[in-house]
Amino acid sequence: MAERVALITGGAKGIGREIGLALAEEGWSVAVCYRTSAQAGQETAEAATALGAPRAMALQCDVSDYEAAEGFVRKVEAEWGHIDALINCAGPYHRVNLLEETPEGWLDMFANNLHPVFYCARAAAPGMKERRWGRILNFSMATADRISAQPQITAHFIAKSGILVLTRSLARLLAPHGITVNAISPGFIDSGSAPAEELEGMLKHIPAGTIGTTDDAVAVARFLLSDEAGYITGANIHLSGGWGL
Repeated sequence: MAERVALITGGAKGIGREIGLALAEEGWSVAVCYRTSAQAGQETAEAATALGAPRAMALQCDVSDYEAAEGFVRKVEAEWGHIDALINCAGPYHRVNLLEETPEGWLDMFANNLHPVFYCARAAAPGMKERRWGRILNFSMATADRISAQPQITAHFIAKSGILVLTRSLARLLAPHGITVNAISPGFIDSGSAPAEELEGMLKHIPAGTIGTTDDAVAVARFLLSDEAGYITGANIHLSGGWGL
């Protein structure tokens, strides 16, 4: 099999990092971008190389800016020849009552969660179409397919719901070109982004009775990125142990 290349936004930490390292073990070249975590990004690239990635790259990039996002895609294509998989993991959030949210905070949630998925997919799709093979994997959240009140994370929730619409729209457009587009919607995953006490407090709300791990996310991602998943597109896989159903 020819060398495959994965581009991972938000790939310096958490789920994105672990997916990148798992792909490195399978012989993929891995390019990750980060906004502020320079040391973590470099450590991820070094770890990917140690695990077997033919090539690894970590680049500072604010993918909420279209020109920067497109530039990252073009850099990887120019240096490595192509991109086989785009994995959109960037997605910060904050908790604030809707009526206390600021216009800046509101816009920030869309700029950093929804817009990068469009920007990066728009930039990466032409090359995938030309090669007639590609995988785009987006991360939403476990309750995003429910139109429910979310007064403490309203903008974040709307952005994650929008990712599902964008995923299905891209899947419809790109299926004729051998490209799949799918979403993973995590619930509570121990990825280092939430305090342990918060995760522990949610156990009683999770039917499976356990907190998810990054290994759970990696397992789903590896399948959706594989040749075996070539007939699956537009799907939204809940990774939540039943939470949010």
